[in-house]
Amino acid sequence: MKMRAVSAQVLLLLLLLELVRARDCTGSSRCTGSSRRYTPDWPSLDSRPLPAWFDEAKFGVFIHWGVFSVPAWGSEWFWWHWEAEKLPAYQNFMKENYPPDFSYADFGPQFTAHFFHPDSWADLFEASGAKYVVLTTKHHEGFTNWPSPVSWNWNSKDVGPHRDLVGELGTAIRKRNIRYGLYHSLLEWFHPLYLRDKKNDFKTQYFVRAKIMPELYDLVNRYKPDLIWSDGEWEGPDTYWNSTDFLSWLYNDSPVKDVVVVNDRWGKNCSCHHGGYYNCQDKFKPETLPDHKWEMCTSIDKMSWGYRRDMMITDVASEYSIISELVQTVSLGGNYLLNIGPTKDGLIVPIFQERLLAVGKWLSINGEAIYASKPWRVQFEKNETSVWYTSKGSTVYAIFLHWPESGILSLESPIATSTTQITMLGIQNDLKWSTNPGEGLLAYLPHLPPAAVPTEFAWTLRLTGVK
Repeated sequence: MKMRAVSAQVLLLLLLLELVRARDCTGSSRCTGSSRRYTPDWPSLDSRPLPAWFDEAKFGVFIHWGVFSVPAWGSEWFWWHWEAEKLPAYQNFMKENYPPDFSYADFGPQFTAHFFHPDSWADLFEASGAKYVVLTTKHHEGFTNWPSPVSWNWNSKDVGPHRDLVGELGTAIRKRNIRYGLYHSLLEWFHPLYLRDKKNDFKTQYFVRAKIMPELYDLVNRYKPDLIWSDGEWEGPDTYWNSTDFLSWLYNDSPVKDVVVVNDRWGKNCSCHHGGYYNCQDKFKPETLPDHKWEMCTSIDKMSWGYRRDMMITDVASEYSIISELVQTVSLGGNYLLNIGPTKDGLIVPIFQERLLAVGKWLSINGEAIYASKPWRVQFEKNETSVWYTSKGSTVYAIFLHWPESGILSLESPIATSTTQITMLGIQNDLKWSTNPGEGLLAYLPHLPPAAVPTEFAWTLRLTGVK
């Protein structure tokens, strides 16, 4: 009788422990992967903790590359503007530069990627300080940069480069310990099955079953991406795209279930509401700290995501504006995904290289305040110096975008203590400081010749012993 009583007590204790564990698993990063199953509905999928690597990464490079890189004019939406909208500028461009019977498919063989050297690209991205890279596997034109089994004669193995561009870049990226993400457009402007579903008000799923789901499963199983950057969702609801079914498989049973990150573009009702982290919209810039992890995607060419032969220098974002956006994004808890558009030959033009290397140079000095940082209790102070804050544990970083003429930086938010110390990243010695009523903490910046200043703009103070 005593043995049975003890056994019953043990079973009861084990049951209670399992109930506690199940309760604690809800929303906990300790319970990712096989320890919890996600059902194909948004309440369950949205409860999955975001893998930690994404928030720690902070900075990534986006690559828009495809057949649209051949005309390289206007934008990556060239085919739509020309054939669907019939914009006069695009029609005139075709009349002036190509024969009358030239079709968009005729651009395919000219997408050669002849000078594409994936290791050179990966070296550049590593030097830029990027911790993840996202490549377009397929844009809205439907051309796939890998040998998709459901994109016959409209993929980079059959036409143009005759290479697996997705696979080659992935191999080079991962040799450098950089995370690899894949952009994938759900819609295809002119695919007959998509147009059929669209005509049926998305009540049928011919396109999804024959094209989209096979492609997504193939991409995941073949390349094991760390991130899936979904796009092209805006015309159909998530129920049309079968998004929740795919994501439940991705989180439960896929080869990347424990590490994969996704964005929020899984149906016209999803952006800024469902998914992993939020993009909300292109070039999204919140004014206050969001309560959900987010990413700002933007492009060095302010007018296009794809490469344009008609790009002007005034269209190119400056080093200052890029680094300022990076700082502001991270201070508000976001990641910064900066886009380049390679040429049809696989070249990254020098102005794009220069901008990426400038970010890398800045991060080599100030990366301590960026990578794996968290938003502080105050995110920014809008004054003549424009100060943005980040933090790591009890250490606070104040990044100021304008050097004060007086050489004294006023910080209103940090509260000094008897143990306060201030240093500038890139400078060895501590800085002197004082406090004045109404002015907060005053940091006395070093008097240095221009060549000795750590960076040209956006300097970082490390503050310890502050509240």
